[in-house]
Amino acid sequence: MPGTTDRETAAMRRAFELAGNGPRGLNPQVGAVLLAADGSLLAEGWHRGAGTPHAEVDALSRLPAGAARGATAVVSLEPCNHTGRTGPCAVALIEAGVARVLYSVSDPGDASAGGARRLREAGVEVVGGVLEADGRRLIEGWLTVQRLGRPHVTVKWAQSLDGRAAAADGTSQWITGAVARADVHRRRSAADAIVVGTGTLLTDDPALTARRPDGTLFDAQPMPVVLGQRAVPDDARVLGHPRPLLHRDGENLGGESPNGPSLMAELRGLGVQRVFVEGGPTIASAFLRAGLVDEVLAYIAPTLLGYGAAGDDRPALRSLGVETIADQRRLRVASVQPLGDDLLIVASPLPPTSPIEGDA
Repeated sequence: MPGTTDRETAAMRRAFELAGNGPRGLNPQVGAVLLAADGSLLAEGWHRGAGTPHAEVDALSRLPAGAARGATAVVSLEPCNHTGRTGPCAVALIEAGVARVLYSVSDPGDASAGGARRLREAGVEVVGGVLEADGRRLIEGWLTVQRLGRPHVTVKWAQSLDGRAAAADGTSQWITGAVARADVHRRRSAADAIVVGTGTLLTDDPALTARRPDGTLFDAQPMPVVLGQRAVPDDARVLGHPRPLLHRDGENLGGESPNGPSLMAELRGLGVQRVFVEGGPTIASAFLRAGLVDEVLAYIAPTLLGYGAAGDDRPALRSLGVETIADQRRLRVASVQPLGDDLLIVASPLPPTSPIEGDA
């Protein structure tokens, strides 16, 4: 990578790993690695939560005074430049005598940004944008909160090749195979909240936990959220989830309301950065109609279910408010991944005014 050595690039990957040790919540996960002038490891650190030392200071605290002079600091997020519960990390690095700083993602905050500039003004060599795509993926939920004021939302569904989410009798387990289902559970474990509607809850009785292929639970579990006015049965499996259930009517997903905060505002207040909307078609479509979706995961199985009785075709999605082809909801495909016999299409919604590829 231009501007970095192989050891520095490897140290950035290590910083990403260290960041994952920190809690998900209102603050970003950040990792830091300190390298000596010869590229050898001096210290590592990560942010352990609100009010605790930031990753750079955590790493510096593991060294005796003066040991970081002339060192290189490799950080997954631009060192901050403001005083909150802790002091500016840029100043801490300057005072420690660090000679070079590499970071992956620029800090988008109005108050906290500017650390790179402050470091340069103090004579520190600074290189930004190192493995930036990987760094942004690490904290995409937090970045969405900073940019849009709401959590990052992923909508997932599984469908047959002909676009059906269930057979005519409503059964849907399992359309996709074991490899695709394992991928879903891995992604669940990376989310802070998982959302389903009462229709899915009453039909499938999901546990809404993130499980490994052997059935054991991942250490990180998303908060279960059920939307709809129907009651949750006393024997519903979701009530055995390791985290308390949040049950809301789903009438206000993200807008302003005199009757209290929207779901997105409430989840943000609870420290949720990443929301995984798993079903069913009514809830997925509601998030898409509301313009609250940042990522779509469509798991497509090579199977055909056809139509059921009239009005009972069990589509993967319901109405999106598209009355004419000009109103179609365009997506930008990020990847198409084979998962066993199935395919996963990862895409993001385009703005309504985006031109269609090939239009004159």
